[in-house]
Amino acid sequence: MFCLGLLDVKNISYSIGPVHVIEDITFTAMKNEFVSIIGPSGCGKSTLLRIIAGLIKPLHGEVLYNGMRVEKPNKDISFVFQDFALLPWLTNIENVKLGLSLFDISDEEKERRAKLLFKKIGLEGFEKAYPNMLSGGMKQRVGLARAIISNPKVLLMDEPFSSLDELTAEALRTDVINMLRSPDMPVSLVIMVTHNVEEAVELSNKVVILSERPSHVKEIKRIGLKYPRNKRSKDFMKEVDHIYKVLTE
Repeated sequence: MFCLGLLDVKNISYSIGPVHVIEDITFTAMKNEFVSIIGPSGCGKSTLLRIIAGLIKPLHGEVLYNGMRVEKPNKDISFVFQDFALLPWLTNIENVKLGLSLFDISDEEKERRAKLLFKKIGLEGFEKAYPNMLSGGMKQRVGLARAIISNPKVLLMDEPFSSLDELTAEALRTDVINMLRSPDMPVSLVIMVTHNVEEAVELSNKVVILSERPSHVKEIKRIGLKYPRNKRSKDFMKEVDHIYKVLTE
């Protein structure tokens, strides 16, 4: 029997012209989970994430959020893009307030929420600056703030750390996991696309491992390690080695 979660991906298939990209992908994401989707380059990970967000319609199958079919963008589901996707002609705080553009909220409330988030993400003082004045890590923090300002229940992240240098990415991963585990954070579920196995093990309690194109689910691996995770521990490396083995079989 199919177990109904907060978000359910059921028998999703997708093609681009004659190229069959995704083949019958099914998995369930429960409340309070951090789920990573990992697989070879070109296997349709980002496409799958956009289908989950309601940005792309699948060829077959469906995505359910709280038991309701997702057929268009949902106010409870936010997206963090790989390339930051900040508008250069807007200030950083204006970019963040874009996350509330579909909500009937006063300008004063938008400003209040945005300023509060700038404090939380460590960018207080950069509200009126423009994105070109920020480092890559700072830009991604602004992108994250824009995604969570609307108090979403589900946060989708498409390789959010891949364009950053490793030191910046490591610091931001730590900040993200601490922020998302905070009791005052409304996000109940995170689904992240990544090509980095260590990153998936560091952040996730469930990893959906995809095959080469046309991709299908090779394995759903649960990660039971306690946070924060020691990347040098034997248990951590055991999980990493297992996922590498499944990916390369």
